[in-house]
Amino acid sequence: MSRLRIILGDQLSLGISALTGLDSERDVVLMMEVMEENTYVAHHKQKIVLVLSAMRHFAETLRQAGIAVDYVTLDDPSNTGELTSEMTRAVARHRPDGVVVTEPGEWRVQEVVEGWAALTGLPVEVRTDERFYASRARFAAWAQGRRAWRMEHFYRDMRREHKVLMEGEKPAGGAWNYDGENRKPLPESTQPPARLRFPPDTTTQAVMAMVEQRFSDHFGGLEDFGWPVSREDAVRALSDFIDVGLPRFGDYQDAMRAGGPFLFHSLLAPALNLGLLSPREVCQAAERAWRSGAAPLNAVEGFVRQVLGWREYVRGVYWNLMPEYADRNALQATRRLPAFYWTGKTAMRCLREAVSDTARYAYSHHIQRLMVTGNFALLAGVAPREVERWYLAVYADAVEWVEMPNTLGMAVFADGGQMASKPYAASGAYIDRMSDFCSGCAYDVKQKTGQNACPFNYLYWAFLIRQKDHLSNNPRLAMPYRTIAGWTSERQGAIVAEAEAFLDGLE
Repeated sequence: MSRLRIILGDQLSLGISALTGLDSERDVVLMMEVMEENTYVAHHKQKIVLVLSAMRHFAETLRQAGIAVDYVTLDDPSNTGELTSEMTRAVARHRPDGVVVTEPGEWRVQEVVEGWAALTGLPVEVRTDERFYASRARFAAWAQGRRAWRMEHFYRDMRREHKVLMEGEKPAGGAWNYDGENRKPLPESTQPPARLRFPPDTTTQAVMAMVEQRFSDHFGGLEDFGWPVSREDAVRALSDFIDVGLPRFGDYQDAMRAGGPFLFHSLLAPALNLGLLSPREVCQAAERAWRSGAAPLNAVEGFVRQVLGWREYVRGVYWNLMPEYADRNALQATRRLPAFYWTGKTAMRCLREAVSDTARYAYSHHIQRLMVTGNFALLAGVAPREVERWYLAVYADAVEWVEMPNTLGMAVFADGGQMASKPYAASGAYIDRMSDFCSGCAYDVKQKTGQNACPFNYLYWAFLIRQKDHLSNNPRLAMPYRTIAGWTSERQGAIVAEAEAFLDGLE
């Protein structure tokens, strides 16, 4: 029997289940660059280049292994622009006895794949994606019957189950979580290391030229493209992080600095999400660094928590709650996304820095996303779907299963506490403590109200006042609500009015 084996753009792993049992004499691998995947949101130019170049490099790896590859390029004149129509054209070309594909990472693509059998009249085998620590079924079993889902509980189960950072039945070092040691601002004297970047090779350059021509109106630039697009480069990127980033990653993972987009962060999420690296190998590399004395436990545990904890957890949340999860809006937020999320033109230096770095690198680290761009969207009451689509569009590592729960659950609390025990709302004081952004800003972070006051300050209190019915019973917000209870209704109204005037002025 011959099979058409389909590899999607985020399945670039030689061990992907769709390739298991491949008969190189009979089977053909189909890979498709299609317009619909590049335009369902207006992806950052670097993200498009990254995915298409990585796909082309992976196809060449398969060919060198003696595997027949039917590769449809985006600029092929016969390309119909859709996964389904390209799949049916390939079926007509090769006349296979069946189709094999690994389960897609995104709900909308799964819906497409589920229609293929009826459309072609062929058996379509959809295999489990075995690259994760927890399958969809494993997470569903963990979540079954729980009143609240908390990443920390899931993370501990995963540590025990997969024996990661464990000493017998106990966590390494005696504690599960060293987050309390990982919240230091970056000293002015501390210089982050130069990070390994990857100059575009011939294949990538060809993709860049095509993207500039076909997606000239998309967000971001290509001048600073430096992401790994092959398995070999991804392995080098992992080694670079372990050597120069990981030892101080823990201490400064929440820190921010103007002109320092990468600091000590791993920069591995794009390679992980495409399949160029596996979560197991990166966690194992980090654990080896601790056991050899090359990195401290707080750094290694903090990194492992991001991969084995958050990454696996949000995937489980996504697949257990879709498709209704996409429309959640617990706080009834309705404002439009401010234009400066695309242009970077704002007097608020923290937001200007975050958006400018995003345009330049298709990257900003998790605290910039959560506590700057996400925090502002939360406080401003931006419609969750608008900010969620923005995150999906602008970051090189953004695939929906990981991005959507992080946005709806963490950044803007649209799921009402499904993922997080409280909204991650903060005034300008947090940004001032964890960054140097407030220095030289047009606004004064020390001022609470008035024309020169940092907008985060009055936006924060106005948010809590507006959302009193939703949030005042949350025990983690008891302190700020006690403060508000001591204010007159006139003072509360003035703060809300100031916030509304500022936000209306953005429009």
